[in-house]
Amino acid sequence: MSLETWCLYFAAVFLLSGTPGPNMLHVLSRSVRFGFRRSTAAMLGCGLAVIVALTASAAGLAAVLKASPILFDIIRYAGVAYLAWLGLKAWLDKGEDGGLRPDGTASGLSGLALFRGGFLVSITNPKLLLFAAAFLPQFINLSAPQFPQFVILIVTFGLIELFWYAMYGLGGQKLAVYLKRPALNKLFNRLTGTLFFGFGFMLLKAKH
Repeated sequence: MSLETWCLYFAAVFLLSGTPGPNMLHVLSRSVRFGFRRSTAAMLGCGLAVIVALTASAAGLAAVLKASPILFDIIRYAGVAYLAWLGLKAWLDKGEDGGLRPDGTASGLSGLALFRGGFLVSITNPKLLLFAAAFLPQFINLSAPQFPQFVILIVTFGLIELFWYAMYGLGGQKLAVYLKRPALNKLFNRLTGTLFFGFGFMLLKAKH
């Protein structure tokens, strides 16, 4: 893989990763509620899931999903259900705690729970596997050893994702300052819940 090819890949992934989606919304909402420091657990969960999905795609799992509509639908419906559950939780949150809670004591959520939540948001999207299967090979030089190239592409993707998670997390922490009023916090929760429902609907309508 040439430096020019890698730079093109970097630019494409940088723009794609920065686009708002379920992962970014989840990181933003976790940062608003728990602060940037504690939301890093959710960021790491999302990031690990992306790395796992990209690695699985490179290993051929995407081809298995493409050949097995039943398995694809099982993962897809699980993702839809989880996004809908997140949307429902956000809608039911009345915003009475004023948004930002740096120590997280009122929620009872541990770092592990935040990590698990981020991982589940990302890993239950089968379209990520199919996207990776179609996207990554375009930057592979078939005349050179492919394994090192896949490692470079996957690591690059993961680091860019973490960068955008940090940007959304910092944005969420700043936004939390304006959400200390219960009414505004409740409005934010309703908007967040609606977006989660929307992402779930989009995943539900996704074609194999």
